[in-house]
Amino acid sequence: MIFEPGPLPKKRSKTGGTLLILLVMTGVAALVATRMTPGLDAPQPRTHKTDGHPAEAPETGPLSVPVEPRRETLEGRVQQGQSISSLLGEYLSSREIHELAARSRSLFPLRKVRAGRPYRIHLLDGGFQRFEYEIDADRILVFQREPEGLAVSTEAILYEEGVETVEGSVETSLFTAVEAAGENPELALRLAEIFAWDVDFMLDVRQGDSFHAIVEKRYRDGAFAGYGRVLAAEFINQGTVHRGFLFENDAGRPEYYSAQGRNLRKAFLKTPLRFTRISSGFSHSRLHPITNVRRPHPGVDYAAPTGTPVKTVGDGVVTARAYDRASGNYVKVRHSSVYETAYLHLSRFAQGIQAGKRVRQGQVIGYVGSTGLATGPHLDFRVKKNGQYVNPKTLKAPDAPPLAAEKREAFQRTMEPLAARLDAGSSFAKAGDGTADTGRSAPSTEPGVH
Repeated sequence: MIFEPGPLPKKRSKTGGTLLILLVMTGVAALVATRMTPGLDAPQPRTHKTDGHPAEAPETGPLSVPVEPRRETLEGRVQQGQSISSLLGEYLSSREIHELAARSRSLFPLRKVRAGRPYRIHLLDGGFQRFEYEIDADRILVFQREPEGLAVSTEAILYEEGVETVEGSVETSLFTAVEAAGENPELALRLAEIFAWDVDFMLDVRQGDSFHAIVEKRYRDGAFAGYGRVLAAEFINQGTVHRGFLFENDAGRPEYYSAQGRNLRKAFLKTPLRFTRISSGFSHSRLHPITNVRRPHPGVDYAAPTGTPVKTVGDGVVTARAYDRASGNYVKVRHSSVYETAYLHLSRFAQGIQAGKRVRQGQVIGYVGSTGLATGPHLDFRVKKNGQYVNPKTLKAPDAPPLAAEKREAFQRTMEPLAARLDAGSSFAKAGDGTADTGRSAPSTEPGVH
């Protein structure tokens, strides 16, 4: 048998083998570089949407920056006729507002929202976050969006507080003197209330009189926001020095006392009105401006604008709230078995004033008017002592109870540094205590004192 040889295997090209090896090695190197070099596109794990389906591959490009939430605060004051519904209706549903009204009733009924009070609405990305309404100078009503729903609360208004001294000299009135010292007229009212039993600020004030006060001041966001307590005050009236120091009485109520512990408050205020003028005095025979008949005028007429508040001069019980042709609307108050006061020609009565109602000194009982036989708005104020009319301007009312003996030591510790501060700041030299208790006066050589 003859065997024929088959075709011989082809000899592999040396050059081709080398090329193949180079290609393989280049591919491996590229793969290694891809896995080890940051920033190069590497195979990414397959991602899925939350519904379980594969998500589209993310686009390559710059990283996205998180967007900051947009916060807004809308500020304003409640306008006449506005309510919580009109203020928040754009941001809350009717049901939510109804729920807020129900839940805030025990803290602050929304029907008491008043025009002129400040409010703020805080928004987050255009949605409601928080509402603030200033109830008064001390409290804020707050509606806050919480994860569990709307929360209702009240918060205290935070103030920066400091104690400052203020002083001034009278040219025409206490009001203008306080304003000239750069202060708010409210301080004049506070000072007049402290010394209301010893000084008639309508008749007794003279040019050259002076005041000096140590008072707490409140600041909010750097701006003056009102007065706190008047810790101590001095008023020099026609050379006589009157001083008062704030201290709590036995019942825990703040009162003003002299350096000797005498209560500045008396059984009666000097006047039932603030800063008016006397248009007619007490007389046993006066020609009546309407009837043209001479008759006694057993009271003092205080001319004042219609609507001026009238206060009872002392604690007592209302015995009459009525009208007659001569007196118009009038109120009578019995203060004890000895004293009774009457307030005539009122335009209207204060809310809740009825016969049998107990009232406290300084409580508003009515408002100045011209009802009855009156030529213009004024208050006819009358006082009876043991059933007989007496002149209110010359009445010597008894003092309120003095400071209890067991409180004297604590009072001295409080009073002495305040008295020293008054002495240091006052323009008038004083001997010793210098209060009206002793009857001592400021030296007559001082300018403006006669």
